[in-house]
Amino acid sequence: MVSKTRLFDAFGELIYAVAISDGMVQQEEIDSLHKILRGHPWAKEIQWSFDYEHRKQNALMETYNKALDTFKEYGPTKEYAYLIEVLEEVAAASDGVEKKEGILISNFQKSLRAHFVEFLDTNQLRKEDH
Repeated sequence: MVSKTRLFDAFGELIYAVAISDGMVQQEEIDSLHKILRGHPWAKEIQWSFDYEHRKQNALMETYNKALDTFKEYGPTKEYAYLIEVLEEVAAASDGVEKKEGILISNFQKSLRAHFVEFLDTNQLRKEDH
């Protein structure tokens, strides 16, 4: 089972992946993240993880896949709605959402949703549509 701390570490990883997807992390994206996280109970963990990935210059898809695997293992949580808002705001911070950033956010949403639907279907936890 993934801990809540690890979940929020993965938030920072995915935010980094979106920020770097257009080639580099812009200062406006960093500033936007600081502003967005202000007051969030897990801000320190999210920021630490983002900073770690940025400092190490980890590969985009490696970081993205690591975060996605964590979310799949953690399971559904309403925190993902907040994460999507953060991703969109960080992406928009530097001259609007670039195509690569938008695609990564969209692919994340689709992949996570597909995983949870497959889990429900596999475990016969979803009602059949009639």
